[in-house]
Amino acid sequence: MVCAAAQAQPVFALMYKQQFGYAPSCNACHKDGGGTAMNAYGDAFKSAGKSLAAFAAIARQDADGDGIANGDEAVAKANPGFKGSTPKAPGDWLDALSLIPKEVQARFPGVKTWLPKDALLTDADVARAQALGASLSKADDNTIYIPLADQRPSGTALIFAAEHRGKPFYLLLITDRQLNVTSVEPMNTRQVPEAAKSAIYASFKGLAVDKLPAARGSDLDAVITSAVKKAGTLLYVRLKSA
Repeated sequence: MVCAAAQAQPVFALMYKQQFGYAPSCNACHKDGGGTAMNAYGDAFKSAGKSLAAFAAIARQDADGDGIANGDEAVAKANPGFKGSTPKAPGDWLDALSLIPKEVQARFPGVKTWLPKDALLTDADVARAQALGASLSKADDNTIYIPLADQRPSGTALIFAAEHRGKPFYLLLITDRQLNVTSVEPMNTRQVPEAAKSAIYASFKGLAVDKLPAARGSDLDAVITSAVKKAGTLLYVRLKSA
């Protein structure tokens, strides 16, 4: 079972729970789990102002196009961002393992117990990140997925975004329990297909997340390096005592 609710946009999830009485899966507003691109419901919530009032503003809309209003689906514990989830057949979007992106589960085969941890950045975290050479802000809040073995962390996973020439793509960072990088992988590069072919990913393997290199230049590899640096630093400032 999962030990806590996964919240890819923690502020959104907290407000969602306040509005509807339960914590959503990150798939309520993301296409492929925490840290990935927004789905139509997430986009609508963002456009309406990302506040409690935004839920009411988009309640009569039908973001996923299934013929049922967003608000009606949310109240019935169906996913307003996924066409295949309706009040009569909500599916498993709130089941424990469904809260963990399938790409993350695949990197830790056999793990059944997870601790999703909200990486809510404080001013002190931002300052520590700056000292490590990474510019983080509270907009970089994310979810850290922690697999547990014998009730102890056996590693971490973080899905994070990068942007090249105005187009986003998404990467997956995996570490061991000492927060050394075991892999950085392209996860969703549909808008930047060349990101899937970069050789830079192998250079991060084995590095401690607080020792990742700073980017040099402005080409795609520099964009990837900068994004990995930020992701690793986020892990460090939130989990350095793990």
